[in-house]
Amino acid sequence: MRKVLAVFALCASSAMAADVTGYVIDKNCSAKKEMFGNEECAKSCMGRGAPAVIATEDGKVYAVSNQDKVKDMAGKKVTVSGKVDGDTITVDKIELAKT
Repeated sequence: MRKVLAVFALCASSAMAADVTGYVIDKNCSAKKEMFGNEECAKSCMGRGAPAVIATEDGKVYAVSNQDKVKDMAGKKVTVSGKVDGDTITVDKIELAKT
């Protein structure tokens, strides 16, 4: 029984593979839906050191653990494939979202 519980605990704490669609935006503007898609603002703020996040249209915000993977997509709507661990995503693949 203890072995079964240990396996469940390990699975619950590990990252899960996922696809997330949202906007690459700076953390400062991630709560402002009117800023979604504003490439100029996102590039400017990220250029000044604000961390990039993935903000979804339903209000979820994911911190990006590997910032270098998303910086070229600043302000754009993307689909990210990677590992989600809580509110953080590690990007394996990023592409423009299909609309």
